[in-house]
Amino acid sequence: MRINLAGLLVDDQEKALRFYTDVLGFVKKTEVPLGEYRWLTVVSPEHPEGVELVLEPDAAVPAARTYREALVKAGIPLTSFAVDDVRAEFARLKGLGVRFTQEPVEMGPVTVAILDDTCGNLIQIAQYA
Repeated sequence: MRINLAGLLVDDQEKALRFYTDVLGFVKKTEVPLGEYRWLTVVSPEHPEGVELVLEPDAAVPAARTYREALVKAGIPLTSFAVDDVRAEFARLKGLGVRFTQEPVEMGPVTVAILDDTCGNLIQIAQYA
């Protein structure tokens, strides 16, 4: 058994697609129209056959938006992405105008930072020693 898909609730699929591809550097893998919304996935360019991140519209499930907003209010990231160098990625993303709610900090064997994805989520980036 392995993880094939991971879902990420977003408030705007088009804005999310731009952020996750143009800013974070993921690559669009799948786009299938489904009425008002789309089945929309992105993948790491380093692992194009790896886990797909589904950019799911939170409007389809009202409780989803409430959950996402509660996480943001508490400062809790919805998910975490691994990076080779948190400080370098932090500097690169800051240069692109990304807003961080937590600058890089060492937490034992991991260094983390938390960013706002502009689509209603906080996302952690993590470098594991």
